[in-house]
Amino acid sequence: MRYIPNAENDWPEMLAAIGFKNLEDLITLLPEPLRLQKPLSLPRPLSEMELVEHLLTLSEKNKPGKMKSFLGAGAYDHYSPAVVDHILRRSEFYTAYTPYQPEISQGTLQAIFEFQTLICQLTGMEVANASVYDGASAVAEAVLMAHRLKGKKKCFLSATLHPEAQKVTRTYAAPLGIEFLEIPYSPDGLTDLDFLGQKIDDHTFAVVLQQPNFFGCLEDIEKAGQIIQARGALFIVAVMEPLALALLQPPGAWGADIVVGEGQSFGLPLSFGGPYVGFFATKESFLRALPGRLVGETVDQQGRRGFVLTLATREQHIRREKATSNICTNQALCALAVLVYLTILGKEGLKKLAQINLSKCVYAKKILGSKFSLPFSAPTFNEFVLSLPKDSPEVLAQLLPAGIIAGFPLQKFYPHLKREILICLTEKISKDDIHLLKDKLENLVEGA
Repeated sequence: MRYIPNAENDWPEMLAAIGFKNLEDLITLLPEPLRLQKPLSLPRPLSEMELVEHLLTLSEKNKPGKMKSFLGAGAYDHYSPAVVDHILRRSEFYTAYTPYQPEISQGTLQAIFEFQTLICQLTGMEVANASVYDGASAVAEAVLMAHRLKGKKKCFLSATLHPEAQKVTRTYAAPLGIEFLEIPYSPDGLTDLDFLGQKIDDHTFAVVLQQPNFFGCLEDIEKAGQIIQARGALFIVAVMEPLALALLQPPGAWGADIVVGEGQSFGLPLSFGGPYVGFFATKESFLRALPGRLVGETVDQQGRRGFVLTLATREQHIRREKATSNICTNQALCALAVLVYLTILGKEGLKKLAQINLSKCVYAKKILGSKFSLPFSAPTFNEFVLSLPKDSPEVLAQLLPAGIIAGFPLQKFYPHLKREILICLTEKISKDDIHLLKDKLENLVEGA
């Protein structure tokens, strides 16, 4: 979309066209409390040269050198091959919007189709959409879809589901009167399936678990599926670290009805939290209830292979209140990054990368666990929880001057976990980095 500026001498003509004499008359449409009563406190305008100089000055305040980051918790610092960014920047792809003109957009439509195919292979599901905004909104859309399919009012969310995904889901569902119940976690760091088995009933339309869960632990998806299916509810599995799917049995193999998640790990930079890309896969029998849009494969009048948008039943396609969602676009450019990344690595490359992440996590747990407590005993993938001898925010703050972001303080989402941090190990973390973290933590403890 182009930026179209207008000057002050253009305003009278524009205002007259909509029946106003001046800007003051126009803003009377706004309630008085919403109007700004004083000028904005803004600095003077800068020339291009001055602006560049100002931005350079600001950039010099950044921390010198590269920080060693052990952060995960839903955003993962994986290495992305240069070819991913190279292809994204090609002019024919450089848009985040879904193409509506198939006759001129076959390349982008095919890329989305292939993205859908790979998501199905990773999740073990039969159909996937063209992507959604991010992992959190994918979880919310899955709950809304399950609610449409079942028409009941009760939904269980695991306490080990990413807390931000929980909040987004509750926000999306607020107008529907859905009753959300939380499944606590057991001492081993896993969802308490015994609790679920006791509390789930015939009024439940869905249960949402995360795999691996927010603590990095690997849930017993098979057992959960059996409990949920026995009550006729839909089983939703959320995957925020999809690299784990290269080693784990796909959720579809264990009876998942809907598999959603975040695709950021596959070729997208951290970028201060976005834009990311959500994926959404389900059974073919639920195809008509699938939110967002789908790219399908067909043939033209000459029998040539082609791709088109299909089954796009959103509100803008005359569906109104019967629409499956109000998703107005998909993250096409981000989905392309995922496609390129997965294609470059291939099945074996992705599996090898996942094994590297797993082995680094196992090694870090051994090294750090020799000095500090590991509160959860369940198996993990590339994240785990570490207990510190004092409150985690204090320890993390003391490590920053040393160039170490030691992990995520779980106290932010779980107030009772005051001394616990979530540590993530990706392929970008070396053995030396792990030993450096251990040494720095030991020095803090000994100096306390």
